[in-house]
Order: sequence, then C-alpha cells, then structure tokens
Amino acid sequence: MAEIRRVDRLSSPERDDLTALLVACVAEGASLGFLAPLSREDAETWWREFPRAGVALLVAESDDRIVGTAQLHDAESANGAHRGEVAKLLVHPAFRRQGIARALMTRLEAEAREAGKTLLTLDTREGDPSNALYQSLGYEQGGRIPGWARDADGTFSATIFWYKPLG
Repeated sequence: MAEIRRVDRLSSPERDDLTALLVACVAEGASLGFLAPLSREDAETWWREFPRAGVALLVAESDDRIVGTAQLHDAESANGAHRGEVAKLLVHPAFRRQGIARALMTRLEAEAREAGKTLLTLDTREGDPSNALYQSLGYEQGGRIPGWARDADGTFSATIFWYKPLG
C-alpha cells in the first residue's frame, strides 16, 4: 500500500514525479484541464506553481516515488469558507486498482474536517471510472452540464458535479 502524506513544499524530485504522473494520466485520457499530448515542459510549469495559497497537496508514495496525488482547494469567497473543492485526484496508470485513490480521498476528507470544512465538491467527466469511486465514498450528484469540456479528439463531454456533506 502507498503511504499518503501532505506536502507543503515540493522538492525537485517530487516535482519530477508529479510531472511524470500528470503526463501519464493525461496520456491515458484523464480529463484534468489539459489536452493530450501534454508535454513534460507544460506539466512541469504547472507544478512549479506549488505551493499555492489555499491548496493542500497530498501525495501517495510507493517504492520512493510519487504514484498518486490529490488536492483540497479552499473556496475563494468569504461565504464559502466552509466548503472545499477536491481537485486533481491522480493515480499513475501502473498503480491503479490498488486502493490508492480511495486512500487519498480518505486522507483528503480528514484534512478537510481538520480545516473546518463541512462540504466538499468536485467535478468529473461523465462516464469516467472515477464516478463510481466518488459514489462509493458517499458523494451525491449535484448536476450535469453537457458540453462542459473539450476532449483531445475535439468532442465535448458532459461534466458531473458531486458534493458530500462532512459529518
């Protein structure tokens, strides 16, 4: 099983692992705000922006390399301080189906509770396997918007919005 930990400052090797992870996930068709093929340079530039204010970064490590990650974003508005948004849940394709995504989400929810969050939200592409994970974790569908994101082949996909009250 992978070890889950919070990262407040990225080292160069951690940034390299996260860059490779992002490139691999986008290449496998993940809808993460990027289009395939994602260059290593573009992925590295994106990770250079960490740490970011209002973002908790979790990583999953196995055999001394990062094989998964998830982020908890604070809401941007004062009246949304009780909310958190789950973002960029990634597991390297070679490490999927081992419980890493579930472990990341469990830790992320604990981090959210510790930060005083009472509601989590997220969005996924309709039809993605991650939808089953979120449903199994108690997230409820809040809505669907057709044509939300463009895929690498130029087609448009619907997005499902999920939410979970934290008890």
